[in-house]
Amino acid sequence: MEYLTLEKRQLCDIQGRLFELAQKTDLDCPFFIESFMNSKTAAALDDVYDRLQWVGEEYLLEELNDEVHGLKKAGATYPLEVMYWTGYLYRYWHYYTNEYSRDIYKIADARTMNECWLGFHTFDSEMAIDDLKEIYRQKNILDNP
Repeated sequence: MEYLTLEKRQLCDIQGRLFELAQKTDLDCPFFIESFMNSKTAAALDDVYDRLQWVGEEYLLEELNDEVHGLKKAGATYPLEVMYWTGYLYRYWHYYTNEYSRDIYKIADARTMNECWLGFHTFDSEMAIDDLKEIYRQKNILDNP
């Protein structure tokens, strides 16, 4: 197992706080997560280095809001713990597998992350990611025998 550098762990934390901020500002959580994971903003965070990586969660939220021409208020909300874990784990996933945010979201969407949080949030990050990938693989085998 390769440990993440301090900088990468800090970026995981920033993304976790971004997801929390979305919930705290009464955004529709599933819509926010889908919008973010498929955005140019997330792609910039996936890059080896981009200025957006260090601007902080408030600025990232503004960038995303501008990119999608307005994030949806109200709607479904997830608990803060779920939002932080989801944001943190998605960024960790990128570093762990080198997959891009858009592709990660195809494997584990907002609903999946919300449903799996209770059982998975106590796992180490690699185990949670491996299990989420396995759930996706098994689901696809059942859907496409």
